[in-house]
Amino acid sequence: MKILVSNDDGIDSPGIKALANELKSIGEVTVVAPRTEQSAVGHAITMKIPLRVTEYYNNGHFFGYAIDGTPADCIKIGIRNILNCKPDIVISGINHGSNAAINIIYSGTVSAAREAAIMDVPAIAISQTSHDAKDFSYSAQIAKELTKQVVKNGLPNGTLLNVNVPDLPKEKIAGIKLTRQGKSKWDDIYEERIDPYGKKYYWLTGTL
Repeated sequence: MKILVSNDDGIDSPGIKALANELKSIGEVTVVAPRTEQSAVGHAITMKIPLRVTEYYNNGHFFGYAIDGTPADCIKIGIRNILNCKPDIVISGINHGSNAAINIIYSGTVSAAREAAIMDVPAIAISQTSHDAKDFSYSAQIAKELTKQVVKNGLPNGTLLNVNVPDLPKEKIAGIKLTRQGKSKWDDIYEERIDPYGKKYYWLTGTL
């Protein structure tokens, strides 16, 4: 089983390391992820500037390929130039924080899975619902089990699964529920602030 792994938090994030290490027990894993954090870039792709690919090592061991681009770039170049073939599945994550409702449009994590679906590759985006999460082991286990099921049973063409795992101990999670995408959206608040040089700027905050 060939598995392509990506994310939007960057190739050195704890979430993608936990995911890739867990998936190695069921298949051949190739990691192609942004060199730096690309949260909330949506489905942007890079044009008119070079896309550079660099081998990334974790504790002295080869881990994957870092791309100077977006999550969608990673899937495109990962399939077309690094793997040179379609993988059996693409898994994007594990995202630090939830990806739900209308806000998945902004998500780089979901866009990586969406790009795979556009390329007719089954895909899963997986997120853990805390930006301060420390332990991604259960989310990685869920990703592994879903990967096995999707590769075995398939998904309709152009379909992806967007999975949000509560940042709770395993024993406190009641199960998995299949649901529709919600319609709630981020309530944008642009706070007006002053920088150290006395110049005005705006900082995005808000609530879901």
